[in-house]
Amino acid sequence: MVRMLRPFTRAVTYTRWLHLFVAAVLPAVLMYVDDIWMYLSPVLLALAGPVPAMRVVEGFQARLLLTGQRQESDGQEIVVAPSATWADRARTVVWLQARLLLGCLVAVLTIQLPITTDNLVAGARGVPLGDGALVPVPGQHWWYALLAPLPLVLLAAVVVGSGVLITRLAPKLLGPSPAERLAALEERTEQLLERTRIARELHDSIGHALTVAVVQAGAARAAGDPDFTDRALSAIEDTGRAALEDLERVLGVLREARRPVSARPTLADAGRLLESARSSGAKLDTEVTGPLGAVPGPVSREGYRILQEALTNVLRHAGAVPVRVRIRVADGSLGLEIRNPLRAAAPGPGRGSGLRGIRERAALLGGQARTGPDAGDWQVHVVLPVS
Repeated sequence: MVRMLRPFTRAVTYTRWLHLFVAAVLPAVLMYVDDIWMYLSPVLLALAGPVPAMRVVEGFQARLLLTGQRQESDGQEIVVAPSATWADRARTVVWLQARLLLGCLVAVLTIQLPITTDNLVAGARGVPLGDGALVPVPGQHWWYALLAPLPLVLLAAVVVGSGVLITRLAPKLLGPSPAERLAALEERTEQLLERTRIARELHDSIGHALTVAVVQAGAARAAGDPDFTDRALSAIEDTGRAALEDLERVLGVLREARRPVSARPTLADAGRLLESARSSGAKLDTEVTGPLGAVPGPVSREGYRILQEALTNVLRHAGAVPVRVRIRVADGSLGLEIRNPLRAAAPGPGRGSGLRGIRERAALLGGQARTGPDAGDWQVHVVLPVS
């Protein structure tokens, strides 16, 4: 019994009832003009259905009254968008006709079933029956009182059942078309890729800044030289400021800020990155070949992050060692090679995620990345197409 009464404790049951009842307003208004106009209601709706904005109106009503959803959500089954194709327009016409038919039926039963109950009670009491009943109650019998609740029970079943039926019908007729589903899937994929890219950005930038800070602070403490300490603090300051700029830019993307944020660094800014690694104790042997300015923006930005992650790994796992850095732009490709003497390093937290990020960045740009031991060195070798 409790399960049967549960739908009547939910507000959506009554909003669905209202949604169907409103559909009968058009023929009811036309009936007061002329009875023949009432029968033209399906024709008028068939003419209005192909209007693109009609899908917006019906979708909003259905979403609000049938599901209780006011805003967009993932996996939305009822769309609020103009009809883009004739298939969408045809589905809107079918929806209008189905809602009109079911709405008129529910409206008639909503009025007639309580009248029937009233007439049954009147017949049981032996008083004159009221007017307006489509179902006559013949004679006057006391046992009509036993039948009086049945029309109300039927009305309750009509209210719940019709609401469930129209709610199940709505996604099929007002739901997204295959093209809209594909567009939504592509948008969702872009959002996930953007989140992954932001996670990599934070990992590379903040990880590099923290590594430089830790290495510089440790070296300054061990050196005990005021001049060296000043240089170390300057390096920490510069690296921290760059990391804050990256963090501000990423947070601006996450907040969808309208104000401009600082641009992502490219290989043209590699000098600052190399100087930061050099001041942290790494002995850099750097060689740049080819015009870095000719490298497209996306490739140059990802190349900067790959170089940053490679140098971070050197400082974190090898310390102050000789590092060979080669940046080469030639033959339609960008080559990055970072080599340092191989040392045994104890695995630390998150070990390997940076190298995986390097490989992912290269793969997304159609390039290749090799990381690992090579002839007694640890190497990061990346080739990215620039054409």
